[in-house]
Amino acid sequence: MVTFFVGGNWKMNGDKKSLGDLITTLNTASLHDETEVVCGAPTVYLDFARSNLDARIGVAAQNCYKVAKGAFTGEISPAMIKDCGVEWVILGHSERRHVFGESDELIGQKVAHALESDLGVIACIGEKLEEREAGTTEEVVYAQTQAIADNVKDWSKVVLAYEPVWAIGTGKTASPEQAQEVHEKLREWIRANVSEAVADSVRIIYGGSVTGANCKELGSQNDVDGFLVGGASLKPEFVDIINARA
Repeated sequence: MVTFFVGGNWKMNGDKKSLGDLITTLNTASLHDETEVVCGAPTVYLDFARSNLDARIGVAAQNCYKVAKGAFTGEISPAMIKDCGVEWVILGHSERRHVFGESDELIGQKVAHALESDLGVIACIGEKLEEREAGTTEEVVYAQTQAIADNVKDWSKVVLAYEPVWAIGTGKTASPEQAQEVHEKLREWIRANVSEAVADSVRIIYGGSVTGANCKELGSQNDVDGFLVGGASLKPEFVDIINARA
């Protein structure tokens, strides 16, 4: 059994007051001790989050660049993230891909540099609604996964997050069966294209309108090893999601 992984992606939300309240809630909650928890804080609050969250809860940056330093205005590097005591970064989120135009190639380069810098990577993949309706879900997520896999030497530092774009923030959730189907196919792809050992050990987590109400059923699926939670990670129900397997 792999360790269940629950990430909270705070996106561009919160301030010191509201995030401070959330941090207090998490620090004082009874959390399932066999679940790994990581909170993705906005860049300006990484230090604040790491300084105030209990040590049992990890912190992630929501993005980073592909080199350590230089003339890249507005970007941050894995070295800076690590300097804040933060151990994780989210890369390839659909909002980075589709709002900010990041390509598979750029995401692969970021993954490579983050891993070389000894950061853990939550690498995101997922199809858009028109791709699902056209029946190209597998093609799309395999191509996205290939661009990531080509840049990974040590899979122990990687969590793969499947997030169907049509389910993010829309209130539409992939059914437990839909999530399981894609996760199972992804694991088969990894078995065929990476290795048997990685397929058995890598955590494939689901994201897309995960709530306290649907987390238990989603989390009971054989190939769903956790969640990447958006909106609900800013609410007290995040505790219920963390405890989905308790």
